[in-house]
Amino acid sequence: MKTSGPHWKSACKQALTLALLTLMFAARAGDTSLPQVAEAPLRAHLALLASDLFEGRGTGQRGGDLTVAYLETQAQVIGLQPLPGRSGYRQAVPLLGTRTLLQPGQLSVAAGAKLGAPLSFGSDWVYSAGNGEALNRIDAELVFAGYGITAAEERWDDFKGQDVRGKILVVLANDPPPTEAEPQRFGGAAMTIYGRRGYKQEEALRHGARGVLIVHTETSTLSGWAVVSQGALGEQFQLDSKAPGLAMQGWLSEAAARRLLAAAGQDLDALRAQAGTREFRPMPLGLKVQGELHTALRRLQPFNVAGLVPGSDPQLRDELVIYSAHWDHLGVAQGENGETRIFNGAVDNASGSAALLAMAQAAVRQPARRSQLFLWAAAEEHGLLGSAWYAREPLWPLAKTAAALNLDTLNFVGRTADIGASGSDRSTLGETAAQVATQMGLQIAPPRVDVGGYFFRSDHFSFARAGVPAFSVGSGSRYLDASPERAERRKAYGQRYHQPSDRYDPSWDLAGMREQAQYTLNLGRAIADADAMPRWREGDPFGAVKR
Repeated sequence: MKTSGPHWKSACKQALTLALLTLMFAARAGDTSLPQVAEAPLRAHLALLASDLFEGRGTGQRGGDLTVAYLETQAQVIGLQPLPGRSGYRQAVPLLGTRTLLQPGQLSVAAGAKLGAPLSFGSDWVYSAGNGEALNRIDAELVFAGYGITAAEERWDDFKGQDVRGKILVVLANDPPPTEAEPQRFGGAAMTIYGRRGYKQEEALRHGARGVLIVHTETSTLSGWAVVSQGALGEQFQLDSKAPGLAMQGWLSEAAARRLLAAAGQDLDALRAQAGTREFRPMPLGLKVQGELHTALRRLQPFNVAGLVPGSDPQLRDELVIYSAHWDHLGVAQGENGETRIFNGAVDNASGSAALLAMAQAAVRQPARRSQLFLWAAAEEHGLLGSAWYAREPLWPLAKTAAALNLDTLNFVGRTADIGASGSDRSTLGETAAQVATQMGLQIAPPRVDVGGYFFRSDHFSFARAGVPAFSVGSGSRYLDASPERAERRKAYGQRYHQPSDRYDPSWDLAGMREQAQYTLNLGRAIADADAMPRWREGDPFGAVKR
């Protein structure tokens, strides 16, 4: 990208103007009983973070580095403190970047004429190396392993003790569906933790498999094949650790899966029906994946940014409430015709990052009894990696962490009569969330069946998985302005999600975004001032995690 010329000068002028506005609003004091989030700094931060100046805040890109520098500067200006024992606001997140190379060799399925045309990378299947090796030589049998799940509480075992070491598993996406006899099996219509891609890869690794291919369908993943293939064609990231990984992990398109299984004399629909029973046993397919998987590797260290408001109570200040939002988006990419495209990510998630800055600016004026941590997490778009690293290497003891409240993709349409608290009912956070909503004249949005497993797809999940009561505060849907135009504006965002068109619009009504941020701050404040920390509901699997 050019870093000179009229466009660049205009962006720099905008950055300077908005930074001055931020400093001006930071000097204002609030007199209300609770710290109040101001809309003006929220809008200023949002407009700047979503501008071309930050180049889409890509992981491992210049825009990401600029974003971290901006966030840590603002944290210092606002008055957030580094955590005890640390000199700054950064936490390095060690990542391994991988890019699958199609030359000098590729993988293929040895099925002869029975397969018809060879599987094509991108259109039929995508795969990558998960073990950090630049070259993986693969010569492994394919085994259909149902949903790839072992769940004692569901009396479910897709492996039945069969030796799948060294094999490539073919598994179905999502969970086994409920039945008339067991309508709540695996959460009913909602996705459970067992439906996650990451779980299936981890379970395959635990059983010694060489790799895993997940069968993609729009019904089971709620996304088109283009979403999967587009991401696989670029650089992918994983935490850089010495833990083992799969040599091959990827996806099969539904059409390719049908062809592959037909070459093995099987039918996908019939196998899916068998996999939906407890009697299912792994089925060798008589096919092999063979060839070389070449990978370009690079190691990098993006940063989480973390700033503290110390607590005021001598007995409770060593306990903590976390507010989180991910700062990253998809960055800069080359289009099919070689043009530069910037994925600005205004709603996802410049909105959450800006809201956290505005909330922190309010919170420092009036500390709570417990300490409060504002955390901007890295690499969420690549698998919640920044928050996962924090949970693995916490800057504050997890046993002393009361709750984590996350913000991701905020309301840019207008004020609502309700607020989203999906997942809060897993813990006593649900009661507090309802009380705070009532105090603000809001209602908790009716619970919706989590068909897409959204509870597992944002940064709060990293904390929940580590035993910390957590959820993401969602946008409401009952707009006070019930005009069709408002509803259509929100609906249209679905077409802009993860596209270059997710850009900031100065005409946005941010009153609803400000209220969502205010609700989150009020909720965190209620948790921080309470006598006791929240706890998981009895029987919730996250409650069994030892912090």
